[in-house]
Amino acid sequence: MTLLFVYGTLKQGFPNHPLNTGRRVPGEYRTVQPLPLYVVRLPQEERAPWLMHLPGQGHCVSGQLFEVPDDALPSIDAFEEVGLPDGYERVALTVVSQSDGQPLQAYAYLKPEHQMHRCLAVEGPFHEYTLALAEGYWISRG
Repeated sequence: MTLLFVYGTLKQGFPNHPLNTGRRVPGEYRTVQPLPLYVVRLPQEERAPWLMHLPGQGHCVSGQLFEVPDDALPSIDAFEEVGLPDGYERVALTVVSQSDGQPLQAYAYLKPEHQMHRCLAVEGPFHEYTLALAEGYWISRG
């Protein structure tokens, strides 16, 4: 079982949640270290959330925590295009429960800084990816 911190479209109630086969850990969580969370526009995507792998910049970002079976990680990695030139990196980080401050180690999908040149527009950084920010999100994948 792997803990996965989700901050964007894989959150419960968001467009890609059906792809997240994990069991939600009750509560809300945030990153211990500030990270910049942007909403970007790309040629193939509208308003996609990108949590950048730039520790110390941005904000402590709010999200949800899921216990994901290890055999389900490859399908989520494939969706996030881990290992591809334009994909996310699955990175270990520390998150804390917003109710009791309990720190936990979890993985999250982060974008490397060198991919920012692909963005047609950038909004943020934000503390949290909300339903209002998700409005207009779509993916054009054949």
